[in-house]
Amino acid sequence: MSDTISQDKAVTIHYVVKNGDGVTLDQSAEERPLAFIFGRGMLIPGLEKALEGKTAGEELSAEIPAADAYGERHDGLVQTVPRNLFGDQEVNPGMQFRASTDNGEQSVMIIEVTDTEVTVDGNHPLAGVDLSFEVTVVDVREATAEELSHGHVHGPGGVEH
Repeated sequence: MSDTISQDKAVTIHYVVKNGDGVTLDQSAEERPLAFIFGRGMLIPGLEKALEGKTAGEELSAEIPAADAYGERHDGLVQTVPRNLFGDQEVNPGMQFRASTDNGEQSVMIIEVTDTEVTVDGNHPLAGVDLSFEVTVVDVREATAEELSHGHVHGPGGVEH
């Protein structure tokens, strides 16, 4: 009998994820499925919920609302700062970097640059986006003690070390 997806199982999947307009945003390569330890926060919450209890060989479609994916957009995470904070560094829209904030390190994306100001966005690029997944469960097994202690799956689709 096949293992079912549950807490701390090593899971391997193939997936295609699309936005609400049907545009493919990401997918696993046929020779490189995604391997992860289930229940450790490695997936967006909505996909994790959709996968729970599935077994190897199952296929599923999951419509994940933004709130259960990368969250809703928050206008408060968009901020305009003086251009001189970047010194001589070249900055262009689309560039991403880590910024120190009152809440610790945060990834931000530059969305606009003028001669005197730079506007950055701390929202995840997929915040506010409903997602659609097509998933095939390739394998479900007990994670090894070493995988559990390292926090990731070893071998094909996982970490090679």
